[in-house]
Amino acid sequence: MSERTANGMDIDYVAQLARIGLTPAERAKFQGQLEAILGAMRKLDELELEGIEPTAHAMPVHNVWREDRAREWDVKDAALRNAPARMQDSIQVPKIVDTSG
Repeated sequence: MSERTANGMDIDYVAQLARIGLTPAERAKFQGQLEAILGAMRKLDELELEGIEPTAHAMPVHNVWREDRAREWDVKDAALRNAPARMQDSIQVPKIVDTSG
């Protein structure tokens, strides 16, 4: 049996969306919590927001990345220079796979 709040929110529907089963005690507990949350949201509806610009962040967000430019860069030599062991043009690492058995 579904219980609905004053605005029609159904705790069983929310539980179904979350894919969780609720005992009768959990349904009663969560229904009360859901009503409290929705009551807090209704208080926000009472605020006078005329002339206030919507924002996604409290502070302005700017792109801080560097400019994307093509450039010459020899990664292989730099990586091999720092490798503890090399074999030809590759980094040599210890064998970790035993294929004998």
